[in-house]
Amino acid sequence: MARILVAEDDDAVRGFVQRALIEDGHDTVVARDGAEALDLLHRETGAFDLLLTDIKMPVMDGIALALASVRDYPAMPVLLMTGYADQRERAHGLEQLIHDVIAKPFTLAQLQAAIDGALAARRNA
Repeated sequence: MARILVAEDDDAVRGFVQRALIEDGHDTVVARDGAEALDLLHRETGAFDLLLTDIKMPVMDGIALALASVRDYPAMPVLLMTGYADQRERAHGLEQLIHDVIAKPFTLAQLQAAIDGALAARRNA
């Protein structure tokens, strides 16, 4: 399956997403904020098939992380997650850089569909 980097500051959400991705057969690496995720991206030289990141996080938010990751690793698709309408609005205009924004709370099926769509788009690019 795919190697996915998850950046999420909420322990419960991060655990749920990680368990769901592992259950689907994905190799999953997690980070607690955008700065940690960016550090992992650089240490691994972008060796991920997908970045799944929350928008609102401490240290470095998901928008800044998405911009840095697309700049450094343009072939890696980015999915954003948020539970805040105002944060979703911040992602408006980034359609060329990100694959999609997933609204929290989401179901397992919604998460799987979004990930499958992003990975399929990468294969077809």
